[in-house]
Amino acid sequence: MQAAIAIAVVVGALVTSAVIRRTRRVDVPTQPTYQLPVQLDRADFQQPSTPWLVVVFSSSTCTTCADVVRKSAVLASRDVVVHNVDYSTDRHLHDKYTIDAVPIVAIADHAGVVRAGFIGPVSATDLWAAVAEARQPGASPEPGLGR
Repeated sequence: MQAAIAIAVVVGALVTSAVIRRTRRVDVPTQPTYQLPVQLDRADFQQPSTPWLVVVFSSSTCTTCADVVRKSAVLASRDVVVHNVDYSTDRHLHDKYTIDAVPIVAIADHAGVVRAGFIGPVSATDLWAAVAEARQPGASPEPGLGR
């Protein structure tokens, strides 16, 4: 008699466990957002008084990043400062701006408002045209680049 009760209890526990597992909803793991920041604090970057800022969020272990950093460096001028934010040396800025993928290029005005940008690889032509369009609307034949 005690054996029958023990078996009934075990079977009941197994059935209850199976029902709970089937009805329990498992949360999906958090997915990366891959978004450009919309506002940058100019004080976080070199020459905050320069009218335009091009920030490349990168990683020294990323070959695509090295290509984007090289293409961006050409944009440096009296009115445009280019700042490479490498993950290994400036991790706090990656965290502050919730950067979860590299390379990311953000083109910001004097107030830090991101006017255009790119996630992932970008051609030199598209990058340079996006900066030109941000600086002077109508300057590019493709005004939607980087948006």
